[in-house]
Amino acid sequence: MSYDESIRERYEAIVLARRVKALVMGLGLLVLGGVFYYALTSVGFFAANIPEYFPNFLNALRDFFPFLAPSFPFVDPTGFLDYWAFIDERNLIWGGIGGDTPLLGEAGITLAMGFAGTVMGFPLALLFGILGSGRVTPFPFNFIFRGLMSSIRAIPALVWGLIYIPLGGIGPVTATLAIATDTIGNLGRLFTDELEEIEDGPIEAMETTGANKPQTITFGMLSQVTTPFIAWTLYIFEINVRIAVSLGIIGGGGLGNVLSVQQGLFAFTNMMATILVILVLIISVEIFSQRIRSALREGDEAQGIVALLMGFPQRMAEAALK
Repeated sequence: MSYDESIRERYEAIVLARRVKALVMGLGLLVLGGVFYYALTSVGFFAANIPEYFPNFLNALRDFFPFLAPSFPFVDPTGFLDYWAFIDERNLIWGGIGGDTPLLGEAGITLAMGFAGTVMGFPLALLFGILGSGRVTPFPFNFIFRGLMSSIRAIPALVWGLIYIPLGGIGPVTATLAIATDTIGNLGRLFTDELEEIEDGPIEAMETTGANKPQTITFGMLSQVTTPFIAWTLYIFEINVRIAVSLGIIGGGGLGNVLSVQQGLFAFTNMMATILVILVLIISVEIFSQRIRSALREGDEAQGIVALLMGFPQRMAEAALK
């Protein structure tokens, strides 16, 4: 075979490969388009008649943002007073001293649910996380605890809240229990993963001194992961505060419950006021948590306020599914 024929065969092979690739991509796009159309049909998207209701949506936007003006400078500062009037009336951020409402109002209830749920779930998360590690519990027995944590994680916190309703009705108590249960699965898995990455040196040193198993675990293993464990716990606390808002929407109390009630009343200005308080609360918790985690972890740079604000919708959506 001559050199020219070899070049020609290679060229034809490349052309054929590109055509096959284009054909496969085209078929893939057709399949994707068909599945997308089926998904839209299944949710009733084409039957929703969105253009008919679009004027109502615009009217709702005016209620959401009462500070917007139709003429220059397009902002009416007095519109912000509508937000503050509702925030003050419903004690969203300040309940006063000696009253029935907690000191930090409805925001304090949401924060308390996230904090209490994290603390309540921590002991079992630590226990399951340690026993789920192959360095502590031999295979296949460690998978019993891994399976328990996986089963807990498979059920979203919102569903746990519904499961606990017969135990204490719909309210902050069952919401806190749901958050605690969710913490066991999520935080326990993070603990297990950290233990799998520890160094063997300290463990071997403890064993050579005649240390028993509990001593080896405490001083040879856990001493290596104290900082990561604290950092992961703070991270889960962030998530749990967002979950507390989601649980409030189904009646769990706090800011989520206020938001749900105002949505049912179509009080969009009050809804937006509540959303602003939720935003301030969660961003404050995240800044607090990230500053501590950055101090604990070398090379971990804390996110700025702008980055936290831009990622807020995504994090709230993820929290609703946990």
